[in-house]
Amino acid sequence: MLEHIAGLDGIAATELFGHADADTIHDVLAEVGRFMAEVVAPTNRDGDTIGATWSDGSVILPDSFRAAYARWVESGFGAMPFDPDYGGAGFPWISAIAVQEMLTSANMALSLCPLLTQGAIDAIHAHGSAEQRATYLPKMLTGEWTGTMNLTEPQAGSDVGAVTTRAKPRGDGSWAITGQKIFITWGEHDIADNIVHLVLARTPGSPPGTKGISMFMVPKFLVGADGSLGERNAAHCVSIEHKLGIHGSPTCVMAYDDAIGWLVGGEHDGMRNMFTMMNNARLSVGLQGLALAERAFQMAVDYAKERKQGRVPGAPAGEQSAIVDHPDVRRMLLTMRASIEALRGIIYLNATALDRSTHGADEAARAEGMELADLLTPVSKGWGTDLGVDLTSLAIQVFGGMGYIEETGVAQHFRDARIAPIYEGTNGIQAMDLVGRKLPMRAGAAVTDYLDRIAAVDAALAEAGEPCASIRVALAEGLAALRTATDWLLADGMANPLDALAGATPYLRLFSVVTGGWMMARQALAASEALTTGDAADRAFYEAKILSARFFCEQLLPQAVGLVPAITATNRDLAAIAF
Repeated sequence: MLEHIAGLDGIAATELFGHADADTIHDVLAEVGRFMAEVVAPTNRDGDTIGATWSDGSVILPDSFRAAYARWVESGFGAMPFDPDYGGAGFPWISAIAVQEMLTSANMALSLCPLLTQGAIDAIHAHGSAEQRATYLPKMLTGEWTGTMNLTEPQAGSDVGAVTTRAKPRGDGSWAITGQKIFITWGEHDIADNIVHLVLARTPGSPPGTKGISMFMVPKFLVGADGSLGERNAAHCVSIEHKLGIHGSPTCVMAYDDAIGWLVGGEHDGMRNMFTMMNNARLSVGLQGLALAERAFQMAVDYAKERKQGRVPGAPAGEQSAIVDHPDVRRMLLTMRASIEALRGIIYLNATALDRSTHGADEAARAEGMELADLLTPVSKGWGTDLGVDLTSLAIQVFGGMGYIEETGVAQHFRDARIAPIYEGTNGIQAMDLVGRKLPMRAGAAVTDYLDRIAAVDAALAEAGEPCASIRVALAEGLAALRTATDWLLADGMANPLDALAGATPYLRLFSVVTGGWMMARQALAASEALTTGDAADRAFYEAKILSARFFCEQLLPQAVGLVPAITATNRDLAAIAF
């Protein structure tokens, strides 16, 4: 996957990543997998049953969380993709995505702490002063200090421009921050020495809307010139939310009462600073759908092999069959497997595109990487998190009645997954972003060039012959549907924005499913080639890859054609009906 689909070899071959060749990355990831299985995964149940608790402004996590997080800090795995000047390992982002997938599969609630810290690191590294970077980044890269993003307020969720938190100059270069923020993930906890809050606020006389927003660094404990921790800042958690899932991740209401903060970047640059984090953060949230689906799939496979119920036609009389032998259960398992493999291809390609956007060989390569990342990010986040909900629900179905019983543990993944289509920009916003911002790039040429890129795989599928024949037909049909929908949006939808927005969500699904078919076609081609040149010992693995690709393209990709009418239906009926 990393080499054949995501293009790891090309990234690792650059001068910047020469120390992190594919073999080194695979060796590191093998050790990460062991660490996650032995250290982090056993804490997942505690996160759900014990959870985070609030008492008099403090948030207490389960003992197992504190122990596992301390081991995470010691491991250095969190610093892999960051700048060596501040203690990072300088690995490509795609390697960090693989680490994130395993961490999130092991314990999604705990994984959100490094995820939020990652976003804060990105913002400070890109927009902070030299002093801020030197003071804060080394401790944040190790995880000794964690980070948050404080954006949402009771009246300002998706509408960021409605933020009312205030910042006033204190006369010494610092600012006094006053206001309340809600839904602040890991805003308070007891597993790290300090928490660095990045708070969006308005300065005196700032213009209304998003143009008047600035970003401020507000640490839980003030930091001395030598990096030592000083007095407690006036930033406090006044409560935590009681949620459907991710119980081990504290979702905080934060109150700032003349808390001391420092401007990050320029005044009124808050939105620009925030968008620095956006592609990485949205990709990481899409990854949550993949990670939870993978863990739920593994549990479903194990259960289906053990659970005996009924008798499959042709089985010996008087004997119950394992439910894995029932065709309907096998269909559910293969739906999970094929969807996961398609989604993993998209997310890892997206990560490589981000690597190229910042570290490409020249400006043209960087621009190409950024364009591909721009197109794939709403797909990764939107389809990835939708699949996370769909596939964890399907895992419960495999378990049957026992899946609905909490003691089996599979229901937790469904509950945990449900937040991912909502936060970091709802999936409706991802669809509007794809149609409203990404589709018009280069007057539509960015998307049409992307569709031509998908079409280019047709020749290789034809050359591969019978194993890929049905994949070729299904991908061509899905791509034709996507072209039809794209042409309509560019010609008719853009003339009436309400019509384009009405079809945005089914368009995102169509775009995603066809992209998934492309990923599976490429995997089938790589597997087909490996069968003729690779080690015979891996034959079963490659044959299974081709079967998964064929199943996805024959049985899941055809939904693409049925989505076109929903895209071209216009806003007429949506506007006419009364609610």
